[in-house]
Amino acid sequence: MNLIEAGMLEDDIRISGLEVSFSLIFDKDTDPFIRSVLKAAEAAVHTYAEPNTAVHIHTKFRKQQSAVSSQQSDISLQARHVIAIHSGKGGVGKSTVAVNLAVALAQQGKRVGLLDADIHGPSVPKMFHVEDARPVADTVNGRDLIVPIEQYGVKMLSIGFFVDVQSAVVWRGGMASNAIKQLINDAEWGELDYFLIDLPPGTSDIHLTLIQTLQLTGAIVVTTPQDVALVDARKGVDMFTNDKVNVPVLGLVENMSYFTPAELPENKYYIFGRGGGKRLAEELGIPLLGEIPLVQSIREGGDRGTPIVLQPGHPAAQIFCHIAAQL
Repeated sequence: MNLIEAGMLEDDIRISGLEVSFSLIFDKDTDPFIRSVLKAAEAAVHTYAEPNTAVHIHTKFRKQQSAVSSQQSDISLQARHVIAIHSGKGGVGKSTVAVNLAVALAQQGKRVGLLDADIHGPSVPKMFHVEDARPVADTVNGRDLIVPIEQYGVKMLSIGFFVDVQSAVVWRGGMASNAIKQLINDAEWGELDYFLIDLPPGTSDIHLTLIQTLQLTGAIVVTTPQDVALVDARKGVDMFTNDKVNVPVLGLVENMSYFTPAELPENKYYIFGRGGGKRLAEELGIPLLGEIPLVQSIREGGDRGTPIVLQPGHPAAQIFCHIAAQL
């Protein structure tokens, strides 16, 4: 719908010579698309009326009790902080970071929820060793809600719990986005300190859906040191920080920073390059939260469903715990 059909024109359009003014009303002042809507409205006047028109647009917001949009009205999520874990490309260890970070926060006594939003490549169930789990429904205040699976102190939901693990999920963007909204809105998450979202790589409908559905506290971008990954990581940072989205990037995590053989624990081999994450973080003015080494035990822990942070004395576990402590 256009702005008038959507009921967003709050008053009449006032025209005085080459000056035009009007007011647009939004549901809430935290709407991430306010700036882009205002720019589009101004561009429409310049395009269809007169390029030299001075456009003055005032913004107003509905009362708090009516500010919740239809897609947010039934949200049962109660989380102090909602953090997206993102990577510009696949295969950089985003899910590994999300899983270990969730468990590390739980070990610190935090109430943690983890949503596996990677519809086409869900890996959280395997990394928690709960591939065979099937969530049940419970009636809460007259609503049937999905009860998340809990493991290692973390509540989690994934599309992997509801589809055949051997079959590909071939869904269009709208269908995938609706599934994600259902896993958020129709689940009994309870009260959480942290709600982590393991996003799919790249940028897609799912990312926009989550940005519109939830008030994100911030995002963490995961990359590896080589230039190919850093190019995509830069795009991921831009997606969150541009004026259409405006979500703070809490920091960058560099995974597979260096290889350390078990028999030579003091040696570091920079297989994918050295210092790429640090340079990008400095260039973009965001913190580098940590550099995670490429070690066999991290991979083995993910495959077995026992995240490395469950081994508190392991050097890699200490790095993940340090990242969690910074958050």
